[in-house]
Amino acid sequence: MTFDINVAMTWILFIALFPISFYWLRNAWRIAIKRDLSAVATKRGVPPDDAQKYAPYAVAINLLAGGVVIAVIIGVVTAYFDYATWSAAAGTTIWLKLIADFILSRHAHPFMAKADRR
Repeated sequence: MTFDINVAMTWILFIALFPISFYWLRNAWRIAIKRDLSAVATKRGVPPDDAQKYAPYAVAINLLAGGVVIAVIIGVVTAYFDYATWSAAAGTTIWLKLIADFILSRHAHPFMAKADRR
């Protein structure tokens, strides 16, 4: 195996899965167990007024994404997944987690028309 940009990017993706899964599972722990609602559906760093309403969805998104990433890590370490499978699963999970968080935050912060500026 020669070391080229593809090998480097593969290792970067694999090693990045560890802190990503830790962060997502820690967020689920903070929201579900510690009842810290400051990370629920934030928009520009501010949680919604009724964050308790959206907390179960945020926990589900974080647990599901973190669990899939942990499964991918285990699959790579045990050589159960080939490169195409684990990189597709990891990449899709990362993108879908970001999209789901964006949708939840936009749903929790409804669009409000700004006051007329004169």
